[in-house]
Amino acid sequence: MEKDLRIVFMGTPDFATASLCALVDNGYNVVGAITVPDKAAGRGQKLRESSVKKYATEKEIPILQPSNLKDQEFLSELDKWQADVQVIVAFRMLPKLVWSMPKHGTFNLHASLLPKYRGAAPINWAIINGDKESGVTTFFIDDKIDTGNIIFQEKITIHEDDDAGILHDKLMGIGSQLVCKTIDAIKDQSAPNHLQEGKPTMAPKIFKEDCKIDWSHDAQTVQNKIKGMSPYPTAWTNLQEDPKKGLKVFKSHIENSNHSLKYGSVVTTKTDFKVAVSDGYIYISELQLAGKKRMKTEDFLRGFNTPENCFVK
Repeated sequence: MEKDLRIVFMGTPDFATASLCALVDNGYNVVGAITVPDKAAGRGQKLRESSVKKYATEKEIPILQPSNLKDQEFLSELDKWQADVQVIVAFRMLPKLVWSMPKHGTFNLHASLLPKYRGAAPINWAIINGDKESGVTTFFIDDKIDTGNIIFQEKITIHEDDDAGILHDKLMGIGSQLVCKTIDAIKDQSAPNHLQEGKPTMAPKIFKEDCKIDWSHDAQTVQNKIKGMSPYPTAWTNLQEDPKKGLKVFKSHIENSNHSLKYGSVVTTKTDFKVAVSDGYIYISELQLAGKKRMKTEDFLRGFNTPENCFVK
C-alpha cells in the first residue's frame, strides 16, 4: 500500500520522537515537524533543542518552532506544507485554526485509556493511584483537552515493579505503532470515530510540592507515590526537617510488619535505610541527597552518620 498522505508531525520529548521515528522508518510521507523553540538550560544557559528537533534535523525534515501558534507567519508556513493529516504527540493545546487545517483532521496520541487520565501526567497518576492496567489512545482533536472522538486504543498490564519510567517506555513503544495503524486507517477511510465513554478522570500537571512524601500514609500508598514519580519528577522528603538535607527517593520496596515507631522514623544498618509507616516500613534502595548524585543506598550510608532519633518529614 502506498503511504503517500502528507503528514505534519508535532511533538517535543522522547515519547514523541519514537512515533516520528516509526513513521519515518516505515516509509510514511512526513513533510514537516513542529516543536518548541530552543530553550536555555543548565549552568551555562546553552540553548537546548527538543528531542523531536534533533531527530527531524538528522532526517532532514523541515522544522517550524513557533512560540505563538496563532502567529500569521507560522500559519502561512504551515499552510505551505499542505498537510493531509497532522499527528500530535506530547506537544501542547492547539488553536482550532491549526487542528482544523488538514482535510483528514488532526489526531493525538495520549498515554492513557481515555477518558481516564485526561491531562498532562497520565503515566504518573496511573502508578500513583495503583492502577493495574494502562494503555494508549489515538483520538481526533477538538477544542477541549483530551476530549475528542476515539480512533484506537491498546491496553497493557501494569506490573508490580513498574515505575513511571518503565511504563513510559512501554507506552512509548506501543504508542508509536498505534500512530502508524491510525494513519493507515485514515488513508483507507476505515478509521473508527466514536465518542469517549465512561466517567472522565484527570491527570493534572505535578508540581514540586505534590512530590513530597507523606509518611503518615500506609506503605502501599507511599510506595505507589515513589514509583509514580520515578525517575521524574521524583518523590522527596526532608531529613530532620532541614531543607538543606532534602532527599529524593527513586527506588524502594515494602516491608509489612508491626512496630511501635512513629511514622517517619528512620532505621539504618550499614547497608539498609528504612522508614517507618503506619503498617510497616519503606526500604529505600536508591536515593539522592541534595547537592549529591543519585546513588544506591549502601553507597550513601558509607558517608552518612545517622543521627540519634533520626526521622524524615
